Amino acid sequence: MSIETVMTEEQLIRQATDTLIDNLGIMEATRFLTIKRQGHFDSVERHRLWQNGLDKEGFFDGVFTRPKAGS
Repeated sequence: MSIETVMTEEQLIRQATDTLIDNLGIMEATRFLTIKRQGHFDSVERHRLWQNGLDKEGFFDGVFTRPKAGS
């Protein structure tokens, strides 16, 4: 049975960036680390989009209406 040690956050970041630099070179590693993920919105933008398509009455009915007896 092998024992696995957990790295500190600093060690993990150092090892990961060293691995990227060793395999990609400094320019491509930097480019990779600064890529903005396409298709990901920040939480405020995502919430505003959700609100724009929201049926408020249906939403409130679902949240605040108690189930009928026997349901």
